[in-house]
Amino acid sequence: MATAHAHDSGPIALRYPRGEGVGVELPERGEVLAIGKGRVVRRDAEARVAILSLGTRLAEASKAADTLSEQGVAVTVADARFAKPLDEALILDLARDHEVLLTIEEGSRGGFGAMVLHLLSETGALDAGGVRVRTLTLPDTYQDHDSPEKMYAEAGLDAKAIVKAALDALPERKEGRSRLRLA
Repeated sequence: MATAHAHDSGPIALRYPRGEGVGVELPERGEVLAIGKGRVVRRDAEARVAILSLGTRLAEASKAADTLSEQGVAVTVADARFAKPLDEALILDLARDHEVLLTIEEGSRGGFGAMVLHLLSETGALDAGGVRVRTLTLPDTYQDHDSPEKMYAEAGLDAKAIVKAALDALPERKEGRSRLRLA
């Protein structure tokens, strides 16, 4: 809210979850965030997989990172914070330093993940065996109302689905040599 209040150079929108939220300590007074700047919330040494979350899936991304780490796959987790403008430096860093980049959003195809892919394509980051990118989005189908946990699982946006996407994208998994397990 402090960022939206301080922004004075054009329109701004924010989305926040209703009901229970997994979050951070709320400061006495909100701090103004740099528009278009994400943050790395976890960076394992020798990380092979980067998970870039936009919105409320950050907690599930962190759970997935714990599971992957337990299986010997080092992970970086980043919070994009903003869909637009993209934090190009953060995204290009993740693409350069990791074998796999997953984007996770509570949006549809053609949203945040597509914007990340466009940036990577435009800059050549996907050329010559570049990073393997997978975009996890809401399905393009109707979902019956259920508990949020069941709906996210059905949509493939829970920790288990994130782990599966990461493992499936790793080169050794593609070559059929993986001993890694889906939690």
